[in-house]
This record gives sequence, C-alpha cells and structure tokens, in this order.
Amino acid sequence: MMRQMRENTKWIMLITAAAFVALMVFEWGMDASGQSGGAGDVGRVGSTNVSVIDYQNVYRNLYDQISRAQDEPISTAQNREIEDLAWNEIVNQILIQQELERRGIRVSDDEIRAAVRTSPPEGLRDDPAFQTDGQFDPQRWQEFLASAAQDPFFLQQLEQYYRDVIPRSKLVSQLTSGVFISDERLWQEFREQNEEVEVSFIALSAADRVADADVPVSRDEVERYYRENRDDFAIPAAARIRYVSMTKAPTAADTVAAEERAQRVSERLDEGESFDDLVDLESDDRQSAAEGGALPPITRDSEWPENFVDAVFNLPVGEVSEPLRTPTGWHIVEVLSRDEDQVEARHIFISLDRTTDSEIRLLTRADSLETLGRNMTLDEAASRMGLSVQEGEITEDFAILPGIGNADEAQSWIFEEQEGAPGEVSPVFETRDAFYMLEVTGQSPAGFLSLNDVAGEIESRIRLERKVERTLEEARGLRDEIQGGATLEAVAERLGLEVNSTEPFTRMDFVPGLGNRNGAIGAAFSRQPGEIAGPVRVGSQVFVIRVEDRIEADRELWEIQKPFQRAQRTAQIRQERLDRWIDGLREVTRIRDNRAAYFRMVEQQADRPQIPLAF
Repeated sequence: MMRQMRENTKWIMLITAAAFVALMVFEWGMDASGQSGGAGDVGRVGSTNVSVIDYQNVYRNLYDQISRAQDEPISTAQNREIEDLAWNEIVNQILIQQELERRGIRVSDDEIRAAVRTSPPEGLRDDPAFQTDGQFDPQRWQEFLASAAQDPFFLQQLEQYYRDVIPRSKLVSQLTSGVFISDERLWQEFREQNEEVEVSFIALSAADRVADADVPVSRDEVERYYRENRDDFAIPAAARIRYVSMTKAPTAADTVAAEERAQRVSERLDEGESFDDLVDLESDDRQSAAEGGALPPITRDSEWPENFVDAVFNLPVGEVSEPLRTPTGWHIVEVLSRDEDQVEARHIFISLDRTTDSEIRLLTRADSLETLGRNMTLDEAASRMGLSVQEGEITEDFAILPGIGNADEAQSWIFEEQEGAPGEVSPVFETRDAFYMLEVTGQSPAGFLSLNDVAGEIESRIRLERKVERTLEEARGLRDEIQGGATLEAVAERLGLEVNSTEPFTRMDFVPGLGNRNGAIGAAFSRQPGEIAGPVRVGSQVFVIRVEDRIEADRELWEIQKPFQRAQRTAQIRQERLDRWIDGLREVTRIRDNRAAYFRMVEQQADRPQIPLAF
C-alpha cells in the first residue's frame, strides 16, 4: 500500500508545486537572478532576463493544460492569448522573486521540517490515501513520510516545494495583514443575498401608451444625435469570402464500424464475459466506466432520447439490453433497479466517432487540400478534391460560417495577420466540426453608417425616449392616486392592464416580468409591505410596484455560517490586495517584452540559405 501511495503522491506533489508557483517549476531551469542559459532572451523584468527557454516552457505547460481541458483544437486567437498569459505569468513570478529578495524573506531548515510534518500540500490533504472518515489523518501522513524516506527524489521535490511555498506565504502575510471585516458588514452582505420580498406590479409599455404623432422628431434633432453618438453606428472591417469545408462528422462506414463493435461487445457478454470487465475495457464513457458504468438516476422526463428511456423502463431488472442506438452512439444497458418513476442502470457506451483509419484519411485530405491551395485558386482546389464552394462574409467582430462554426482562425488571418488580401487562398484551418479553407474575394474597411442609413433608427430612439418620459409622468400620477387611497387593482382595471404577482425573490434572482439586478428590483427592496415603489424605468417599460411581503434574512443562520463567510470574504480581499500589489510592481518596474522581435529574427534566420557544416 505504501509503495502505491508513494508512487501516486509523487505525481500529485509535482502537480501541486507547479500550480502554486504558477508554472515557474524548477525543472525548467528558471533562474530569477537573470543568469538563465539558453538560446537568447525574449525580454527583461527589471534586472532579470527572461530566457526563450523559460518562456517556451511556461507557454508549453499552459498550452498542454488548455488543450487537455477542451475538445476543440486551440485556435490562432486562443494561442495568442496563451502566449500573453505565459508572458504575464513569468513577469509576475520574477517580480515576486525580486520582492522576496528585497525584503530578505528566507526559509530555515527547521521551518521546512515543521511544515513537512504538520502541513502537507492541499492536493495531498484531499487525497483519500491520507484521510479517515473523509478527514485528513495526520497519522497516515506520518506513516507515509516514514516510508518516503527511501525515495530521495520525492524528498527533494517535497523540500523544494516548501522552500518556494513558505517564503511566498510569508510575503502574502506581510502584504495582506490587517484585513478585517466587521460583523456589521458581513451581516449586510448576507442580508442582501438572503432577504426576500414578494410584490405585485403593473407594467406600462411606453411604446404602446404614447402615439407616434404625439412625439414628433425634427431632422435637426436627428442630425445632432448622429453627431453626438457617431460611435454607435460604427461598422467593422469586412471580408467577402468563398470557402470549402470538410466535416469531421463520422461517415457511413464509421457508423457501421461502431455498430459492429457494439455487437461484438454484446456477443462477448452473451458468451459469459463480465459486464465489469467489458465496461472497463470497451466503454467510451470513461467517466461512468470509472464507476462500473453507473449512470445517474433516469426518469421518464430525463434528457435521454425517447427510445433509451422506453428501453430502460421496460427491460427486466438484471437483464442486459441489445445495443441501443442514440444520436451519439450505442448503449448496452443493464437495469439495476426500478420503481414507477426512476431507474438505476449502468451501460457500456460505444461512441459514434470516426475510426482511426477514417481519421487518418480525413487528415490526409486536409493536407492535400492545403497543398493544392498553395498553387491554385480555390475553385481549382475544390474541383480536384470534389468539394463544393460556398460564399460568406467575415468581419472583425463576427466570424460564424455555416458548416464550420466559429472561424476565428480565418478572422485572425485576414484582419490581424493581414495575409488575406483579395485573391489570396488561406491555409487549411480547423474547428471542432470541420476543416476549411477560404479565398478572399473582396474587403471593405471599418467605417460608419451614413446619416441617411440610420436616420430612421435615430428617429425611433429619440421618439422612444420621449414616450418613456411621458409614461413616467403618467405613472407618477398613478402612484399618487394609489397612495391617496385607490388600489393597484382598480387602477390597473381602469387602464386595461394586468396586475402581476411574484413569488418571494432575493436581490440576486431573476424575476419574471421584472428582470434581475435592475432598478425595479432595487425599488422593490426599498419599501415595506403595503408601500408603493416607483415608478421606475427598465428599458422601455415603466413599473409601479406594491410590496406585499418582506422576509428578513435569518440572523441565526447568519451566525452559524459567519466564520465561513468571513474566511471567504477575507480571502477575496487578500487576493484583491495581491492583484493591486502586482499591478503596482508592474507599473514601477521596467518591463521589456521583446518576444515579437526575437521570433521575427528567428524566422528570418530560418529563411536564409544555410552554409553546409562541411564547408
């Protein structure tokens, strides 16, 4: 057991250390003194150089993390964000290291020994191997440390972790000391999140209550509005394109292959192989496979396809189904238990995906398309590949194409890299759903819609504002009438309006008819039961509100959760302080970002003729 724990914990420790020091892992060779070796520098933070090796390692670590966390490939735009994130991470860590040195913050061997014995990293505290009844067990940790003494590599990693963590913890304590949140402030925050009101209201639509003829708008007013709000009518640069795409959807042959695989699994079950073994070996639903194929409880109104629900509610308990087809693949289901409303079941899932051979053929076709696109027009390449050509448009702020989805790589190629001049054929780009290539047929620059184009819209805007003003005036009269003794219901009936009533809601809730986090919600909480709130405007609607009930926040409940609330808010305030501190350091430190110049130089050198080594 201890050997297995040691093997697992070694990886947990490395991951935890990497997360804490924000990618400045020591194996990368980063030296905050600025003496890192390597193939050059991509920048400088104060007196510390940022080597290209350190930058590329941080970038690669981030790239891999994000790539594993999403299904679709990383786009060009996303890649640029990762590059900038990697740069900012390195800058922040160098600034922190410089501040540690400036303040003389160190860690002693005794502090490390004490921390190792009593304060394992958070990632390990949560490991079931070190818990008893769901709580961290110090005895198990001590037993593990005794066995880990035989693994010098792990002990070195553990020591290095604490040598990095403890000084940073001391720095955080210095920077965030003195954070205090009063009970009064905590109660106010709790109250705002938990206090409820129940209201009735009438809504007056300004657009309907005032006739257009009663609010004339002159041409001079339209022209003045256009001059004062011209940015509202900006239009982005746009490119007209023609494009071809190759879907990643499974082919008919892939569907047949998946069905045949599902049938083989079903036959193996019939021949006596255990469900547990096959779910582990064959199921493509790895999350459920880790639980023996167990699915969440299935009800008749669940989101499963109708044929799947019908099958599990009719299959005898303990029996295994034939493969069931759904849009995503085939399910071999065993019903474990069932009552009138709910089924407990497990499944082996065979996904409807491309086979390896099919995937290779698709990638080969994509490569062929790109090769053809370098030497011929899009029409010629499409004809060679048997693809149909579609037309579309991409702008600087919108790049959705039918059959492709978000074409942000093409958007970047055209507008940021500025390689998509009219007549140019792009490389092959990839989205989650397709490969695609395009040809730019025309471009238009960013600009503004003309006054004539938007005069009608401006006139409508001005007219609506005046209608709202008239409606607010009318609503004030209604409020005064109600406060003078009339009922909300009587006023509504006279006007042909409906009185709407709500369930109790908090300041955070979305309320049908009123919306959320707006003036109407705030007005509702500003009055006591029986009082009238408003009139208040939300968009083109004007509300008159009567508070029916007010449910105060539970102070006893607040007292119970107050320690957790205080800890959470204290951590939040500390983080805000740290963020401001880092921002302040960045402002006063000379930071040079030479990444663009460095990689441009590397690219230029790569394009030059190379002298043979034997020369």
